[in-house]
Amino acid sequence: MGLSSSRWPSIRRAFVFLVLFAHACNGFYLPGSYMHTYSKNDEIYAKVNSLTSIETELPFSYYSLPYCKPRGGVKKSAENLGELLMGDQIDNSPYRFRMNVNETVYLCTTSPLNENEVKLLKQRTRDLYQVNMILDNLPAMRYAQQNGVNIQWTGFPVGYTPPNSNDDYIINHLKFRVLIHEYEGSGVEIIGTGEEGMGVISEADDKKKASGFEIVGFEVFPCSVKHNPEVMLKLHLHENISAISCPGELDKSQIIREQERVSFTYEVEFVKSDTRWPSRWDAYLKMEGARVHWFSILNSLMVITFLAGIVFVIFLRTVRRDLTKYEELDKEAQAQMNEELSGWKLVVGDVFREPECSKLLCVMVGDGFQITGMAVVTIVFAAFGFMSPASRGMLLTGMIVLYLFLGIAAGYVGVRMWRTIKGTSEGWRSVSWSVACFFPGIAFAILTVLNFILWANNSTGAIPISLYFVLFSLWFCVSVPLTLLGGFFGTRAEAIQYPVRTNQIPREIPARKYPSWLLVLGAGTLPFGTLFIELFFILSSIWLGRFYYVFGFLLIVLLLLVIVCAEVSVVLTYMHLCVEDWRWWWKSFFASGSVALYVFLYSINYLVFDLQSLSGPVSAVLYLGYSLLMAVAIMLSTGTIGFLMSFYFVHYLFSSVKID
Repeated sequence: MGLSSSRWPSIRRAFVFLVLFAHACNGFYLPGSYMHTYSKNDEIYAKVNSLTSIETELPFSYYSLPYCKPRGGVKKSAENLGELLMGDQIDNSPYRFRMNVNETVYLCTTSPLNENEVKLLKQRTRDLYQVNMILDNLPAMRYAQQNGVNIQWTGFPVGYTPPNSNDDYIINHLKFRVLIHEYEGSGVEIIGTGEEGMGVISEADDKKKASGFEIVGFEVFPCSVKHNPEVMLKLHLHENISAISCPGELDKSQIIREQERVSFTYEVEFVKSDTRWPSRWDAYLKMEGARVHWFSILNSLMVITFLAGIVFVIFLRTVRRDLTKYEELDKEAQAQMNEELSGWKLVVGDVFREPECSKLLCVMVGDGFQITGMAVVTIVFAAFGFMSPASRGMLLTGMIVLYLFLGIAAGYVGVRMWRTIKGTSEGWRSVSWSVACFFPGIAFAILTVLNFILWANNSTGAIPISLYFVLFSLWFCVSVPLTLLGGFFGTRAEAIQYPVRTNQIPREIPARKYPSWLLVLGAGTLPFGTLFIELFFILSSIWLGRFYYVFGFLLIVLLLLVIVCAEVSVVLTYMHLCVEDWRWWWKSFFASGSVALYVFLYSINYLVFDLQSLSGPVSAVLYLGYSLLMAVAIMLSTGTIGFLMSFYFVHYLFSSVKID
């Protein structure tokens, strides 16, 4: 049937309207961010985030140091769940900018530094703490040279210590360079703008051009300047002063010493740029080492091809050949052949025997399915640009929300596997509760221990008590009910029927020269070979404060990892069945899940050789705690992939056998 002719005009009109609308909307929208348009002389206030250091990994509040406070007091910005968990504490600041106005401004002069303030400033300076400032949602970027190489950092240091010196100097003068792009609209009029919202634009009556400015870059050049406190005390907040040049001599820099008064000043220069607003994050997200990413992918493809060849041989050369020969025989020949069976065909009566700790296996498979689903959906959304770096904490918030709602899938998978193993739905509530509490319980236990350490050090990275109650509420009011609901659906789903019967007496497993677990643990090296190069970049982004935004590469690596885990588990399961070892359940799980052991060992290697700046036992304990949590999640995810693929393989294999 075709469309009636009367409907074609309306369809054509809709199509023409859609094309015209698309042409009129000559813009770009990055999810999670909004374009702010400013007019000349508009006031914009910078914000400050927590002080951070790659040496301690303990964030502290900006105002824990004797910095100038804004008029009207310190006010915290609204933060999402991810920002709070990451230890971000974004506050307002006295740094004021007037759009497209170059000026040098005085902030304040501190009271004479006391012993505690000097001790704290020196400690933060020696621990290489960075001040993180934000303007129009862009972090301040600093360019520097190290060993003749130009490098870029976000933030600027609290202070610095000259070589071969015991004196420390505070950074008290900042040179800001704000890159702006002039916005020109045709027949538009800027109604209102503001830092907190998007500029409202309406059509002008006279169709004349109106212009505004977009901030597309924020750079800072810090230095230390010794001011005359008597002169500075006569000035007021935001009062303009003469230009200041950064001194090269130490005696003209501001030393950190008791009874010293520190004066804070800054200057701002607005520079017009051809960079458009949609591209302003490109400077932060420059992808370095693209060849390394491609090498990692090619390396993984070689591993996959090798394993795929083995699987191909198993299926087409061995399994199918044996089954074809068996099916061509008559009944008497089959009976005679049954007596001469060898290898995997001998365990036909034991291959589906209930494994040890079957409930724990179902729980771990359910949690692993939940974690895998969360990772896949998050990385797919991030790869398509829905996780903007401008929306701080949104990646972690999205992961938590996805994990909560995927509880229904976890309960379903765990209970259905329980029904398959037990043959009955009895006890499904206990399994669902265990699925809902197993991994979150481990995560809460690790995070609580780490949180006590952060509390003891007065770090902003510590989770507040109020947030603990929020997380517990999400756990027990959202995740647990959804997991129970998924478990209920699992009891109503059609049970997976075994293709062969299980004997009452278990078959004796022949003795082996070496433990089978050695083979299982060794199998984890293949998935790790797929993962470890990308793991280096991820660890660097987490612990060295670098941006990680190559989610396209990460998505490819994730898909390759899933394929390798499935292939490794299938090959290992087949090898165990061939030597008449019918206890394949747990071994198929840990054949791919053992990659977590190598991930944790690599994390320790990264701590020793790449995080040499990390100092103190507290920082090491925090690092190892978070690494352990990551390893547990990877074990559950990869183990589940391998187990489910092996279960399908064994079910398919023995469904083709007609042995009574």
